[in-house]
Amino acid sequence: MMTAPPSENCSLTYQLHQTHQPLDFNYLLFLILLGKIILNVLTLGMRRKNTCQNFMEYFCISLAFVDLLLLVNISVISYFRDFVLLGIRFTRYHICLFTQIISFTYGFLHFPVVLIACVDYYLNFSKPTKLSFKCQTLFYFLTIVLLWMSVLGYVLGSPGVSRALKTWSAYSHPCPFYISSQSSWLSWSMLGVLLVALITSWSEVITLVRAIRITSYMSETILYFPFLSHSSYMANSKKILLSKLLVCFLGTWFPFVLLQVIILSLQVQIPAYVEMNVPWLYFVNSFLIATVYWFNCHKLNLIHVTLPVDPFVSWKCCFIPLIIPNLGQMEKPISIII
Repeated sequence: MMTAPPSENCSLTYQLHQTHQPLDFNYLLFLILLGKIILNVLTLGMRRKNTCQNFMEYFCISLAFVDLLLLVNISVISYFRDFVLLGIRFTRYHICLFTQIISFTYGFLHFPVVLIACVDYYLNFSKPTKLSFKCQTLFYFLTIVLLWMSVLGYVLGSPGVSRALKTWSAYSHPCPFYISSQSSWLSWSMLGVLLVALITSWSEVITLVRAIRITSYMSETILYFPFLSHSSYMANSKKILLSKLLVCFLGTWFPFVLLQVIILSLQVQIPAYVEMNVPWLYFVNSFLIATVYWFNCHKLNLIHVTLPVDPFVSWKCCFIPLIIPNLGQMEKPISIII
């Protein structure tokens, strides 16, 4: 009985390893993207209705669409394995290439998205008149398309990124992905601001938590904060509002804040195509809205100013006492949190 030389056995083993590993990697990538898309859909489904009034809302929808498009492309390439479309030959190598390009694109989007969202909230808060719904939708659509095209063009045209893609193409397995530093800096910044704000208004937060009442207002269940006299409120408006914003924000996003602390503490390396997701963007969105409220404390008037709508955090309870100080007598509390 003849046996192959040791070198041939090693070569055969290596070839088999090379043949089966891409399938395992593609299957794992498919599951990761499928899980991310399900999470995106669930998050978009859980938001409050009629909140598509700002840039961040439309961008979250566009991100969910790009994730779905990437999953479809990966599924088609994995199924056909080797095919030609419009004169371009697609193989399983393009699964890794496309995901790398998307990772770079997502990784460079954090700062631009946050900057545009800040400008959007500032303009919506300061200008007295608003565009019609159709004009506003068209403006956001064009802005998002321009943003995606600009960042994608930068990724494909940047010498550093092109060099990285060529270098990584030498590695068939495992397929390396870009780890964004923008998200880390953004997370550290938000956690730092939350920590400073919590330390600054710790006593007020404890007092509020002990005195919060759950009541109904206009057929909606809200938190009711005890209201001080008008003169006392105006003298300490920013400090009092800060404590209310902290209670509302942490009451909604505390699990996500804890997750960010764990990720940053353990220095978990998350690929950019996973890290940029809809729940993360809504978390940042709530933080930005709270920041806008605090900086514009002197303008908060529910009659003359249209406040930004948050899909998850009900900020209304922070401002209702400004116009209805006797709400506690008008509405019967459902329960009292002690």
